Amino acid sequence: MRRLGRGLAAAAAVMFSLLAYAYLTLPDPRPLAKRNPASTAFIELRAREAAAHGRRSRRVQQWVRYGQISPNLKRAVLVAEDAAFWDHEGIDLEQLQESLELNWARGELLRGGSTITQQLAKNLYLTPSKNPVRKLRELIIARRLEVELEKARILELYLNVIEWGDGIYGIEAAARTYFDRSAASLGPVESALLAAAIVNPRVLTPAHPTARLRRRQQMILRRMGAVSPPAEAPAAGP
Repeated sequence: MRRLGRGLAAAAAVMFSLLAYAYLTLPDPRPLAKRNPASTAFIELRAREAAAHGRRSRRVQQWVRYGQISPNLKRAVLVAEDAAFWDHEGIDLEQLQESLELNWARGELLRGGSTITQQLAKNLYLTPSKNPVRKLRELIIARRLEVELEKARILELYLNVIEWGDGIYGIEAAARTYFDRSAASLGPVESALLAAAIVNPRVLTPAHPTARLRRRQQMILRRMGAVSPPAEAPAAGP
């Protein structure tokens, strides 16, 4: 019993240390309410990867305000990435539990269960690694993003920073690269194709749709009418 008690105390101490470290080293998301980020952790990671291979990193990105993004695209992305966006406060506990159970059953991290807010937290501030401290930081940052920002602002940030191909960041760059049109003018079919590619944008490219990408596109198209995007976000500066 004493040995068990010491083990539990040690585990509790480790957990407390992890929580303290994760919290004390958190970034402050409050400036994002008024300012757009100049870069992201993910963009910088891609730049380091390119440098490691002796290449210059490519970055095609053009920021657009929330109101300049087609409602079709917003609906498609919500269907593809976070249908419960309206219902959670940064963390979808039901989805997270399902993911943990699947990962535990298979003995490895296979499924993330991440909300759009969590994906934004990781994209802005963290790395793609799957260690427990990084995941804990992601969860805490996601909650802080939801506290400090409107839902529409979270979605605006997400749609402007995520990767949509090699060196292509944000919906305006993606719309012009793949369809030679603005993000504001995207129709349902184009929007569903772009949303379907988010899961793996370097493999599933809208420029050359695979059968898998087309299946995802059709699934998203069927479900787009069931979701509503947030109202327009307050304007933010560069």
